[in-house]
Amino acid sequence: MDPESLERHGEFEWWIPAAGEMRVPGIIYADRKLIEEMDEKVREQVVHVAALPGIQRASYAMPDAHWGYGFPIGGVAAFDPAEGGVISAGGVGFDISCGVRTLHTKLDASALEASKEELADALFYSVPAGVGSTGAIRLGADEMEEMLRGGAQWAVTRGFGIRADLERIEEGGRAADARPECVSAEAKKRQAHEMGTLGSGNHYLEIQRVAEIFDRELAADFGLRQDALVVSIHCGSRGMGHQVGTDYLKRMVVEGYRPIPDRELACAPIQSELGRQYLGAMRAATNCALANREIITHLVREAFGRVLPAAELTLLYDVSHNTCKIERHPVDGEARELFVHRKGATRSFGPGHPDLPPSLQRAGQPVLIGGTMGTESYILAGTGESEGLAFSSACHGAGRSMSRTQATRHWRGRQVVEELREQGVLVRTRSYRGVAEEAPGAYKDVSAVAAAAEHAHLARRVARLVPVICVKG
Repeated sequence: MDPESLERHGEFEWWIPAAGEMRVPGIIYADRKLIEEMDEKVREQVVHVAALPGIQRASYAMPDAHWGYGFPIGGVAAFDPAEGGVISAGGVGFDISCGVRTLHTKLDASALEASKEELADALFYSVPAGVGSTGAIRLGADEMEEMLRGGAQWAVTRGFGIRADLERIEEGGRAADARPECVSAEAKKRQAHEMGTLGSGNHYLEIQRVAEIFDRELAADFGLRQDALVVSIHCGSRGMGHQVGTDYLKRMVVEGYRPIPDRELACAPIQSELGRQYLGAMRAATNCALANREIITHLVREAFGRVLPAAELTLLYDVSHNTCKIERHPVDGEARELFVHRKGATRSFGPGHPDLPPSLQRAGQPVLIGGTMGTESYILAGTGESEGLAFSSACHGAGRSMSRTQATRHWRGRQVVEELREQGVLVRTRSYRGVAEEAPGAYKDVSAVAAAAEHAHLARRVARLVPVICVKG
């Protein structure tokens, strides 16, 4: 993207002025180099989102923005139902409530030296990963309904996880007002054997070392220290979320709002029956993702218990991206109830926000930005300024710099695994092609993305993590 084609409103804020059918401006948060690396499709999608009815303030793109389906990945937009606002399946995404959770182990990296290979194998065989992976849990019709209503809370009642986890998950681990009856039989069938599985693509289970502390006070609040080992889990709603997205996108194309600037932005008025049904199904898929990550956490704890019994895995936080949530935000000096779409973006509530648990009121919400295998990940903290910038939103990852097909032309999976081993990173995978698709070089510079998020005041950097063990789908 040509930076000269944008209006610069600061070193890290770039505007596309409202014109034509745009109802609001487009705003991209990034440094100049990241803007130059974004393809023109990002601009086009930001502009198209800005034309949707009921949109408030602006159509936003985060520093990791790249082309997606309908919305750019890294896109944020909020809609007011009182002004005809819409809900868009493409604005949420197909892996509904895909997210990252990070856990403390209470161990330093040195504790892993003698058991690194053993732990890598234990995690690999404990947590099913890869395309079509299935787990040991089988959900009948009644339990499927309970899981779709209960989320991580359901998982804990089933013995998968601990109650203390729930305080460190958005909405206490359960999306309210889920409607399993709005989820198709095909979506439920696809998920019946997939609970407790990572899936494929950019999903991972990583053991990471805290390599750098940026803010010692915030790090202390988050329980982070230099050289500590943490666990990060990146996955979502598996076949359930994809099928819900597919089902409702088809319906929105036929039954939804007209006119729209792009078929991929098929949407429905929030207050329509179709809009209400999609919201109910989306929340059910959100609960599926939350339950899935909670079950995986239980499996990880069991693996650590066998290999490193001194470890104590406690949850730092679990954040979701690919969501639409009802939140109150100021618009023109008035607090309004808005439906905030975050496609490949995460909440970044600042200190004192009422939706944060008491233990995070002083520091603000942890923001988890994941890397890929050989690259760093980052932990940031939400800021008060982010509320006025992008509805308390921040980026969720590095963002791809090339397609998966392009990546497989550049790398071979076995070679990537061996090169990472030489760098001290053990990779366990069932698909070398999947490793090639997710090679570190296929992504933007995650350090630049995290720095841009901080300089744009979307979130503050707290710690940099480096991978030690990575289980890939």
